[in-house]
Amino acid sequence: MTRTDDGYLLENRQSEAAERFAAFAELFDPTTFRHLEALGVGPGWRCWEVGAGGTSVVSWLAKKVGPTGKVFATDIDTTQLTPVARPPVEVRVHDVGAEEPPAEGFDLVHARLVLVHVPDRDRALASMVRSLRPGGRLLVEDADPALQPLVCPDESGPEQKLANRLRHAFRTLLDRRGADLSYGRRLPRLLREAGLRRVEADAYFPLASPACVALESATVRQIRGRLVTAGLATDEEIDRHLANISSGSMDLATAPMISAWGRKA
Repeated sequence: MTRTDDGYLLENRQSEAAERFAAFAELFDPTTFRHLEALGVGPGWRCWEVGAGGTSVVSWLAKKVGPTGKVFATDIDTTQLTPVARPPVEVRVHDVGAEEPPAEGFDLVHARLVLVHVPDRDRALASMVRSLRPGGRLLVEDADPALQPLVCPDESGPEQKLANRLRHAFRTLLDRRGADLSYGRRLPRLLREAGLRRVEADAYFPLASPACVALESATVRQIRGRLVTAGLATDEEIDRHLANISSGSMDLATAPMISAWGRKA
C-alpha cells in the first residue's frame, strides 16, 4: 500500500482488497511458507509480520508459534486483520517507514510485497533489522515489476497488447507515488549491507494461474478511477480488458517476487 497526499492507490478498505489478498495468498503462500519453514519458525517464537494486509501469513505464523509465542501483525490500515486479532496475534496500526518498531527482540521479521511501496524503504529495512534479536531471521519478499513488466509475456494479439498497455499505466501510477519498481533484485545486497549473515535469495514468477486472473481483475477494478482520471485509460478500454480476461483466453502473469533472507549477527 502506498501513502500519498491524495490517498492510497490500493486501499485496504476498498471492496476489491479482499480479492487481491486472496489471490496473493494463492499465488505466493506456498513460497513464503517454504521459506519460513526453512528458517525454523516454531513454538515460542516472537514474530513481526510487517504490512500484513491479509490474514493468511499471520494465521500460519500463529499456529506455528502457538500459545507461548507472539505475532505482531502491523499495517497502516488493519481493516482486513480483524479476524485474526486474538492471542497469540496482536494487531497494531503502524507505519514501518515512519515509526519505531512495535517491539524488539524478534526471532523473525517478515514483509511480503510491502517495501517496494514504502517511500522511506531504507528506514523501514533498518527498523526491521534493528528489531531482531541476535541470531534472529529476516525474510523480505518483494516484487520487481521492472524485471518483467508485462501482464501478458506472450503478446500474441490485440487483447494482450491492451492488457500490457494497461499494466504499463498501472506501473505509471505506482512510479508517481514513489514505488521502486526494481527493488526486488537489490534485496540480497541490501540485506548484506544491513549486516545480516548467510544471506540467500530466490525468485518466483507466476504465469497462467487462475489466481493471476483474479488478481488482475481485482487490481484493475480497484484502480479504475485513478487510471481514467490520470488520462491513462478510458472506461471503454477498461471494460474491454475486463471482458477479455474473464474469457479465460489469455495467459496472465504477475511481476516476479524475489525472496531474500538472512540472520542477524
